[in-house]
Amino acid sequence: MEIRRDQYLKQLVDYQWDGQVKVITGIRRCGKSYLLRTLFKNYLLEQGIKEEQILSFELDLAKDIRFRNPLELSAYVREIVEPSAEQYYLFVDEIQMSDQVPNPYNVNGASITFYDALNDLRSLPNLDVYVTGSNSKMLSKDILTQFRGRSDEVRVHPLSFSEFYSAVGGDKQEAFETYAFYGGMPLILSRPSDMAKMNYLKALFSEVFLKDIIERKRIERQDVLEQILDLLCSSIGSLTNPTNIANTLRSKNQISVSVNTVKHYIDYLEDAFLFSESKRYDVRGKSYFDFPNKYYCEDIGLRNARIGFRQQEMTHMMENILYNELIVRGYSVDVGVVYSREKNKTGTQTKVPREIDFIASMGSKKVYLQSAYAMPSEEKIEAELKPFSLTGDSFPKVVVRKDIGKRWYNEKGILHIGLLDFLLDEAAI
Repeated sequence: MEIRRDQYLKQLVDYQWDGQVKVITGIRRCGKSYLLRTLFKNYLLEQGIKEEQILSFELDLAKDIRFRNPLELSAYVREIVEPSAEQYYLFVDEIQMSDQVPNPYNVNGASITFYDALNDLRSLPNLDVYVTGSNSKMLSKDILTQFRGRSDEVRVHPLSFSEFYSAVGGDKQEAFETYAFYGGMPLILSRPSDMAKMNYLKALFSEVFLKDIIERKRIERQDVLEQILDLLCSSIGSLTNPTNIANTLRSKNQISVSVNTVKHYIDYLEDAFLFSESKRYDVRGKSYFDFPNKYYCEDIGLRNARIGFRQQEMTHMMENILYNELIVRGYSVDVGVVYSREKNKTGTQTKVPREIDFIASMGSKKVYLQSAYAMPSEEKIEAELKPFSLTGDSFPKVVVRKDIGKRWYNEKGILHIGLLDFLLDEAAI
């Protein structure tokens, strides 16, 4: 089964021959290698590039083990590319498997790393360089830092619902229910049963993601890391901060931990692409709040697996899926805060904060979105729509709903659109 990843393929095509190292990043097992070594390679072959012009190395395999030495890799590639008039493409998969070796020309103990090798190779005018990689030795974000402006990032995410549906087809509602339960990690599609899917997702957490973080960051309190992970998974879309989490661990789990430790551990989970933080933004004050903020899981299936496929609250799951969809589409996503003046029980006017689920921004484009599982009453409709009237601007406003089919605009120009309609139509906003 070939899964189309057209938006990522287009980025690789657009970045060809720009003199930069193309670095494909993302959570482990989300399809980075498949994008490079299958989809992009097939594209090049269709454009007339010959097989021998694509130099491909898989450093996690025994056949390419000698090329873990960056000097060996550099020398081998140069020997092929430098004397030739042909254009070549270099693919290095699992680049973090590369060894650090002594510099034979430096007696002071300096080392040669793959950063040195790739920065050297990118200087060849007839070589275009592409790499993937992330594991316990080096998570993908670190690669970009080391290349210091000499790289292009292609950030790959788990399958969006439209990618998932393009592969499975059939009834849209049934497909969405499967997606909302198991998420979009690509190998889910090849697992033959529900039990196999659940076991695969659970194993990803225990055998891949957690091991990566624990080994690489030398985590001393694995119990704390796992408790933080459980809390974040249980409270997706809820406001929190490291202080709240530390207090919860102390009061409910009798675990004593500092706020700084909690903050570092959350940072590690974000570095591993497991979670994203969405900051709260004062729409009219045009400023960000320091805390609390919201955290969303990179894949809803991974979140469900971590909590044992319990807590299937579609309101929160739908919000997480919408957040991820906006990120995949290239938006920066904040939580909006607006204020209304309302009378309290004593009749005094007070300033009441109200929330807009998402402010989606891309350049000069901005859209306000509310995620509403259902709006069965006038009171619910008023509560969901009121924050839109408090923004003081005319940017588009959208309510994404699970309880409607056809899209429509109300008298104030607010778009009401069904969830599946929104997820399957990138031009909806």
